[in-house]
Amino acid sequence: MNTLNQKITDQVLISTLWVFVLLNMVFRDLHQLGAPGFIEQMISGTVNGVTITDELMLIGGILAEIPIMMVLLSRILNDNFNKWANIFAGTITIAVFATAVPNADMDDIFHMVIEVAAILWIFVIAWKLPAKNEALQN
Repeated sequence: MNTLNQKITDQVLISTLWVFVLLNMVFRDLHQLGAPGFIEQMISGTVNGVTITDELMLIGGILAEIPIMMVLLSRILNDNFNKWANIFAGTITIAVFATAVPNADMDDIFHMVIEVAAILWIFVIAWKLPAKNEALQN
């Protein structure tokens, strides 16, 4: 159990942190629509100098699916798989955030810092999962 609230299991906390990350990602993307010229770039098919293709949209969809999938998987996987799935998914998600840094403005950086902090918290909780259950069994 975590120290925040003894009624919340680690798996539920991890899942909730993934929801928190996702909400920040969605808000950051929606917020971007208000940036001057952004909608015009989207309509033109080129955003920040990158041509938006079907393949790029598929890759983006796959990468966005990773944190979405972790909301469910972090609740249903056994502890050992949960640990490694969260570390793998978090690492990929942080790497995706890093690709946005060269074109990021202040509000993008603000949200990315919060998202990365939440993922680092996920890492800490997930890293301890199997060890805690092994200790309980002994």
